[in-house]
Amino acid sequence: MEGHPGREVHFRQALGAGGVFSFRLATSELARQVINKVRLPIIGSSLGAVESIISLPATMSHGSLPEEFKERLGITPDLVRLSVGLEDAADLKADLEQALRSSM
Repeated sequence: MEGHPGREVHFRQALGAGGVFSFRLATSELARQVINKVRLPIIGSSLGAVESIISLPATMSHGSLPEEFKERLGITPDLVRLSVGLEDAADLKADLEQALRSSM
């Protein structure tokens, strides 16, 4: 992201952007519904696989951290993390769209 303090270091060390991204939804309930309705990504807390993996970091990979620490790091219950695998990008996009539509 433009203006991020680590951006320059990242692009000195890597050829491009990574395949992991996070996004927030309106509520933690909506976040839970969406990850339960996607069909392609599997639910898990690992970020290194050939298949796409979707997670709720606040209750999965970072679940044991104290709430105030998670909040300070921005790891809130409405945060969804997606590690993109080898599936077709259009298929992943369509899957996320259907999960969002059916959760609203």
